[in-house]
Amino acid sequence: MKHLLFIINPNAGKSAIRNDLFDIIQIFQNGGYEVVTYFTTGPDDAERKVIADGGAYDLIVCAGGDGTLNNTIRGYMSMGEKKTPIGYIPVGTTNDFAKSLNISFKPIEAAQQIMRGEDTGIDVGSFAEKNFIYIAAFGVFTDISYSTKQSLKKVMGHTAYIVEAVRNAMNYKPFTMRAEFDGNVISGDYIFGMVTNSLSVAGFKIRGAKHVVFDDGKFDCLFIRMPTTVEEFQIAITGMLTNNITDNDLFYLTKASHVKIESEQVIPWTIDGEFGGDYKNVEIDNHLKAVSLRIDREAAPGNLGVDPNAQVITPIFKDEENQ
Repeated sequence: MKHLLFIINPNAGKSAIRNDLFDIIQIFQNGGYEVVTYFTTGPDDAERKVIADGGAYDLIVCAGGDGTLNNTIRGYMSMGEKKTPIGYIPVGTTNDFAKSLNISFKPIEAAQQIMRGEDTGIDVGSFAEKNFIYIAAFGVFTDISYSTKQSLKKVMGHTAYIVEAVRNAMNYKPFTMRAEFDGNVISGDYIFGMVTNSLSVAGFKIRGAKHVVFDDGKFDCLFIRMPTTVEEFQIAITGMLTNNITDNDLFYLTKASHVKIESEQVIPWTIDGEFGGDYKNVEIDNHLKAVSLRIDREAAPGNLGVDPNAQVITPIFKDEENQ
């Protein structure tokens, strides 16, 4: 019999996964797995467990929010020679990565998707000494996932993020920086930046989402220059909230496998929805198909299995000329 490690974050979101545990475990057993359950006791516990014991299993399934998935992926990246595939049951508040891959928010259905899924290579990012599965970001909107009170999240769900974002938007100050994207350079004062591999960020669908590719070795990058007028500020905020990113020069969009940022100020970063640390200088790299996820390919969007060397017929991001 095959062996499955089931890692569960008991504090994630407002899901009643406890009520589904019996059915989920039965689904795994019917799939031919002997199941060992493990409830996390802290923010880095999943990483520790995967590093220590993950290689002894044929499949690792984590149940939690984006932070739990991130922590599990970090453990995966630090495992020994054997890399055990990972399945994901989203039970957090926002679940951006699950939205991107059409993973069901119903725990029982998500478990069924894992059992009929295929092991699929997905890109993983590295940031300083951390790994991330879908986003590294800074500035307005990016810290709301960890600054918003958990009690408010449980009552209001995703609406809590919007309330927190609008309340704090006017308090942000820009970061003066120079940023390189595979050799293309921008510089100036920026209020927001994200390096992502996702169709959804903080619950918002991002521009060009249908063209995002999860296994092409490229990040999708959006940086927003500091508005200088009330009208520009309204354009920036509206663009983020409504996915109406125009050709206004407030927005810089590109694709890149390597991003290097040098800032005059210390920048607080968020990594997969959690606080990622304060840095002046960072380098971010895309590791092509570095993690094996057990994904239901029939449910997943058509953003997988793309040849990274193939020509992009309809690019969604325009590259600025070198400055």
